[in-house]
Amino acid sequence: MSGQSMSVDWPHALLLLVALQRLAELIHARRNDQRLRAAGGMEYGARHYPLIVGLHAAWLATLAVSVPQDAPIYPVPLVLFLMLQGFRVWTLISLGRFWTTRVIVVPGSARVSRGPYRILRHPNYLIVALEIPLLPLVFGLWPLAIAFGAANLAMLAWRIRVEERALATI
Repeated sequence: MSGQSMSVDWPHALLLLVALQRLAELIHARRNDQRLRAAGGMEYGARHYPLIVGLHAAWLATLAVSVPQDAPIYPVPLVLFLMLQGFRVWTLISLGRFWTTRVIVVPGSARVSRGPYRILRHPNYLIVALEIPLLPLVFGLWPLAIAFGAANLAMLAWRIRVEERALATI
């Protein structure tokens, strides 16, 4: 092995942190999926789930290969993105055992109405709709912000229709 140490530049360190956050969320979601299914939960919209995962994976992978090591970091989108992380955590905590990346409804359960759900019907989707374009903007990548932002909005439109139909069953 050479005498050089391995280092990660700031742009890619930020992307790595986002990827690790998403991975931790997927692990947490899987645990909640299992609990919800054990309680009689039914999944809705399983057909679109791989598309959502693919979109998010493509977003992160595209950023990883598109962001140069010496990319400038634009502070306004970075601060906005970081602020959204607080709202993301608030949303996850508010949903508690019902938070998952899938649409799983337990018959007889009540709709969550605490935290940001007192104000917005789908706060998590609003957060994601803002995060997807904001992260490329942190690095000044407008074309990626527009492309992935638009693709995500189309996916969310489908997802929200599925979720609304599912929630109408409780």
